[in-house]
Amino acid sequence: MAGKFEIFTGDNGQTYWRLKAGNGEVILTSQGYKSKDAAHTGIESVKTNAADDARFERKDAKDGRAFFSLKATNGQIVGNSQMYASSASCESGIASVMKNAPDADVEDQTS
Repeated sequence: MAGKFEIFTGDNGQTYWRLKAGNGEVILTSQGYKSKDAAHTGIESVKTNAADDARFERKDAKDGRAFFSLKATNGQIVGNSQMYASSASCESGIASVMKNAPDADVEDQTS
């Protein structure tokens, strides 16, 4: 099963997307957007930037867990990962985004 982006509306009324791997696990999530069009623009940015390892910023949380952010060419964060127990797991998450994002379908779950 291929990865996919899901567009949905949050409890705050903003539009979000999440990228799921083929196994259904969420591997990248967005910030809140004011419109569905803006969320689609964010998805296109992910599709474009996910192919470049240099766009992934690896970070460590205060509790020692690893996570990453994907940045656009202008340096703006377009997506964030979950928290990982190890750097190796974080690298696997990055590899999954690189593999799944470019060709992922978009599923609109808004009403």
